[in-house]
Amino acid sequence: MQLFSRFMPREGRFFDLFSQHATLVARGGVALANLLQSYDDNGSRNQRIEEISELEHAADRVTRETVAMLRKTFVTPFDRDDIHRLISRMDDILDLIQDAAESLMLYDIRQLPGEAAHLADLVRICCERVQKAVTLLSSMENAPAILMICQEIDGLESDADRVMRGAISRLFREEEDTRQLIKLQAVYELLETATDKCQDVADIIEGVILENG
Repeated sequence: MQLFSRFMPREGRFFDLFSQHATLVARGGVALANLLQSYDDNGSRNQRIEEISELEHAADRVTRETVAMLRKTFVTPFDRDDIHRLISRMDDILDLIQDAAESLMLYDIRQLPGEAAHLADLVRICCERVQKAVTLLSSMENAPAILMICQEIDGLESDADRVMRGAISRLFREEEDTRQLIKLQAVYELLETATDKCQDVADIIEGVILENG
């Protein structure tokens, strides 16, 4: 009998919470991508930012519930530190998505280069992969599929890093307004860091699989 399946009757609630949070992460990625793709639409822009804020608050509640349950649970489905790190790193993803969305309003950015939407779409895909991996985590029979998804996230993070470097390089070559350059660079970095956090989640999941396989 596999490790996870032994504990599922008593401790399956952890996996339910992981899945709830991962679903919110995926929805946040979609909302971010939609925000940047239709950024010129002021009404849609405000609606997307509000949606992202609500998703982040909902994810915070799931994180608090997970941590509270961790404190009072004697037997956990895998290492306690890994459980805490997994839910915390997933929370970091949505925090960064919210930071990126709100920075657009705080910096009063009126127009966005195409690279911003490209980065947001990579964030969306990474978030969807995170959701898929987390959903499969409750059974070690899914280990090969999970590891493959983790490799995909690693590749997507590398893609995002390349897009960000190219976007920043173009800013320094072409953007004459120094304030605009600084604002856009900060947005690019927030978007790319969101993919870094997705990779952090993938690394944690990969470690759990390798330790318990």
